[in-house]
Formats: sequence, structure tokens, C-alpha cells
Amino acid sequence: MPVPVVAGNWKMNTTLESGVELVRTMQNDLDRVQGVEKILCPPFISIAEIRKLVDRSSLKLGAQNMYFEEKGAFTGEIAPLMLKGLCEYVIIGHSERRQYFGDTDEMVNKKIKAALNAGLIPILCVGENLEQREKGQMESVIKRQVTAALRDVNYIGKLIVAYEPIWAIGTGKAATGEQANEVSGIIRNLIVKLYGGHVANLISILYGGSVTGSNIKEFISQTDIDGSLVGGASLKAAEFVSIAQQTAEIKK
Repeated sequence: MPVPVVAGNWKMNTTLESGVELVRTMQNDLDRVQGVEKILCPPFISIAEIRKLVDRSSLKLGAQNMYFEEKGAFTGEIAPLMLKGLCEYVIIGHSERRQYFGDTDEMVNKKIKAALNAGLIPILCVGENLEQREKGQMESVIKRQVTAALRDVNYIGKLIVAYEPIWAIGTGKAATGEQANEVSGIIRNLIVKLYGGHVANLISILYGGSVTGSNIKEFISQTDIDGSLVGGASLKAAEFVSIAQQTAEIKK
């Protein structure tokens, strides 16, 4: 069965000092939560310092992005091997990267390949915008994004896929559990076609988009949702702990 996952995407929030303090505030409580993979994705500047805090704990670290080249004249970018040893996971294809920084399906594919080659576990983000959903294009958009991201990828390892409807990210308007589960089922069925049922039944599919401690049960109770990619609520220690605790209780 897929491993339940709760991942916190801090986005462009926290200083080094406040990020370290946030981890200290919730680390002991998160360590007590068993049966759930708990992943923190702080800004690049904080990863090394937070690594020291969580190195002997059950918490894992992820980066929010990376470039697909090994090295070179790419000012401001972070290469996969720069992350190796600092974190285990990396978020790839988040809608904010696609929307604001021009990440195309082709770039996402290159990043997936580079991450896997470096031994990192990608958290692949996919999702439709409001116009696409209202026009009945949701399924075609999701299939296009997943297929393009995994083109010519023969082995996906422990890949995680996060469904994040763009219209629900940071808006306070979450999808319903049924809506999220429908898309998660589409993703899993697509993975079956691409890699077989055994692989599809092992990968974790997450929901992200205005996830809170108050609504997490609606999502995590669904059959095809294995966890959550949490945005704003991951910056609130008590709320993120509650999301992890509820996930553990429901998925045990």
C-alpha cells in the first residue's frame, strides 16, 4: 500500500532563524506521529541548518525546486547534486513555478529525470486552473501533465504525485474530497497504464490546495488520496502537527 505522506511547502516564507524555530516548535510532536512520512520543504537558505535539527529524527527534508543541469553558468539556480545529502525530496512542477517562472512540461520532464538520476525523490505537482475545470478539460490537462512529466522515464522509484488544483491554491477554496479523489483515481489509473498496477499501488498521491487541520479528514478519508501537500498551514506548528496526527489516525 502507498505510504501516507504529509509534506509542508513553506514557499517563500520564514527567515533562517524563524524557520529553525518553527521546526523546533513542532519536531517532538511530529516525531511521535507514526506511520506517516513527514516532509518539510523550507527555502533553500534553511535546508542545511534544519538538516542538523532533523538528522536523527523521523522528519525528512525536501527542496521546493531545482534545475535540471548538473552545473554551469545558470546564475541563481540549484543543481540536483547540490541537494544530495541535504534532502531526500524535491518538489517539481508546482503551479507557481509553471505560472510565474515559465516551467513548461518539457522542463518538468527534464527536472524529473535529473532528480531521479541524482537519487532524489520527486514530488510531481499537477493541476488544472478554474477555466479548464469549468470547460470540462480537467481530465485532459491532468493526463497531459503527468504523461509529459514522465516521458521516457523508465523507472519512477518512490515518486510522489500531488494533485493541486490551481483554483484552490492559496485561495482558501479547497476542492471537495470527492473532486480530489476523482482526480487522484485518474492519476493512479494513468500510472497503471504507464508502469503497471504494482508500481501504481505503491506511489503516494497527495492532495494540495488550501489544506487545513479542519478539512484534512475530508481528503485523507478518500480511497485514492494518500496524504497532503500543505501550504500555508505548514507554517503553523500546531496545525501542521494536527494534519499529521489526523492522517496517521485515519490511515493506520
